[in-house]
Amino acid sequence: MPPLSIRVLRVGHRFVRDDRTLTHLCLVSRALGAEAIYLEEAEAELVQQVRDVNESWGGSFEVTVGTPWRGVVQAARKDGRKVVHLTMYGLPLLERVGELKKFTRFLVVVGGPKVPGEMYHMADYNVSVTNQPHSEVAALAIALHEIQGGEELKRDFGKSKLRVLPKERGKQVITE
Repeated sequence: MPPLSIRVLRVGHRFVRDDRTLTHLCLVSRALGAEAIYLEEAEAELVQQVRDVNESWGGSFEVTVGTPWRGVVQAARKDGRKVVHLTMYGLPLLERVGELKKFTRFLVVVGGPKVPGEMYHMADYNVSVTNQPHSEVAALAIALHEIQGGEELKRDFGKSKLRVLPKERGKQVITE
């Protein structure tokens, strides 16, 4: 089976409140196997922070800012990606993950403020990690983990300036 290709789309933006959330969505996407994230709006500083993380910790995760969400979804569909919309109103992820594992190309959509109803119709799957109010960052992490069956935790980020040497106690970072 070909390697998985996962991209993330954040629909909507809440000024002031979302700066930290967007940072966390980028970091979780990057660390847990996505190759890119699309944001409708973000500060240039955020894009630079992610580039700095790639440079220090390895990887080539990309942040694209300013592309309207409908265009991202349409392009993903043309590219053969399954559009998976994470929403607390969707069907349980654990009931759908077996079916999702049959595919290798995804666009995972995470909502911010009120997601337009059109998104529910454009998605191939509307799934929830829980039907209770929760964090979109947590939902994204769980969905990425389930879709990849834990394999993302073994990912090698390639050449990096910094690398954690895992230890039971204490901290050790190797600089190269």
